[in-house]
Amino acid sequence: QVQLVESGGGLVQPGGSLRLSCAASGFPLDYAAIGWFRQAPGKERERVSCISGGDGSTYYADSVEGRFTLSRDNAKNTVSLQMNSLKPEDTAVYYCAATPFSCSDSKHDMLYWGKGTLVNVSS
Repeated sequence: QVQLVESGGGLVQPGGSLRLSCAASGFPLDYAAIGWFRQAPGKERERVSCISGGDGSTYYADSVEGRFTLSRDNAKNTVSLQMNSLKPEDTAVYYCAATPFSCSDSKHDMLYWGKGTLVNVSS
């Protein structure tokens, strides 16, 4: 049974940092593409980052490029998203999602989803 659990969200000041983690079970993480998506109220869920299985290639949305860093720890079976220089527009529920092997631009290609963790960037 595949399960993804996010953690690390919370309230942070603009310009601050948070580190989100996604713990995976029932899935060989090193062969999985793990994406981070976010959804603000009234908006579509959008991909912000993804790491592919195998070679571990990473992808970032333009809005987070240079501020967010995605990493995989196969030993701990987790994927983390380090978020720096946070902006109010980063406020959203953040979800991790998984699918075999390769990242996709489409959230519809992700087979497994966590329940999300809230990130609130506010002064």
